[in-house]
Amino acid sequence: MNKKNKEGVPVAMNAKEEAFRLLEYHVWANDRVFRRLEELPEDIPRREIQSVFPTIFDTLVHIYRIDNLWLLGMQGRIADAVPSSRRILEETRSMDLRQLEEKFRDLSDQYRTFLDAADAEAVSAYPHPQFGTLHARHIDIIRHVVNHGTYHRGNITAMLRQLGHPGVPTDFVFYMMQETSAR
Repeated sequence: MNKKNKEGVPVAMNAKEEAFRLLEYHVWANDRVFRRLEELPEDIPRREIQSVFPTIFDTLVHIYRIDNLWLLGMQGRIADAVPSSRRILEETRSMDLRQLEEKFRDLSDQYRTFLDAADAEAVSAYPHPQFGTLHARHIDIIRHVVNHGTYHRGNITAMLRQLGHPGVPTDFVFYMMQETSAR
């Protein structure tokens, strides 16, 4: 889908291509975090620490919840957002890391299906009870979802260091390096 120059570098992407590339980066980065957590003692994701979130697992649930909310918004299902968010909190309470990872994969597939059929330049309304209504293109929401995930993956890296374990690089530049070296 992406147009590439002779070095394999994406060039002149349209909004849909950019949305897919950003989504694939987000999926790649989340996957790297899950792979890293699987290498560590089993209790690490749920070990409580003094940080932005009480546990790494809670941070992952937050990323998943917000990713889910934005997809619902782009689908025009904003009324489903609050019930879905509550359901996610209940469902994930008793999950293990692999089950949560599967939820991430399923949601990524839902994003791909949505983006495949959607106009990335289409504008939707996102009402917020405190901040008013945002009118934004789907590509801008995808950028936000990725940026939000990046921020919280950074939290996870800090939490891992606090627990005595190194994190894993998930910067976009590492994704680009892997993307071009795979050619």
